Amino acid sequence: MAVLTKEGLRKLQEELDDLQTNQRAEVVQEIEIAKGFGDLSENAEYSAAREKQSRIEGRILELQEMIEHAEVIDVDNQGSDAANVGSVVRVFDLEYEEEDEYKIVGATEADPARLFVSSESPIGAALIGTHVGDVIDVETPGGVIKLRILSITH
Repeated sequence: MAVLTKEGLRKLQEELDDLQTNQRAEVVQEIEIAKGFGDLSENAEYSAAREKQSRIEGRILELQEMIEHAEVIDVDNQGSDAANVGSVVRVFDLEYEEEDEYKIVGATEADPARLFVSSESPIGAALIGTHVGDVIDVETPGGVIKLRILSITH
């Protein structure tokens, strides 16, 4: 079961809608055009279009499964001052003496470049349940980091 924010669920639904309505139709056209190029057993365009169709259909099934079994976290009604999925947590790294701001998201929404950390990642898991003022040690692949929680917004 995937843990998602409302925003994450919306993005998955948008991707599913695009695959079902746009990309599926485009690949059917590509297959029809490729069929016109002759012998299908030696037709690279046909093979490529069929491969693309297979990837699209596989992703559609994957998205449908994730959406159907998603646990959607309502960040507006969490009613706690503790960090949870959907929270934005501003921290101070005590070793490097710098601030960072992490958004805790479900695994499918993770984007380390934007500091969207999965609730299952070392940093995300360590942040869940913390409160402003807490100091935590996080075991990361690069070693232990010590973070002070500066603020939590939901």
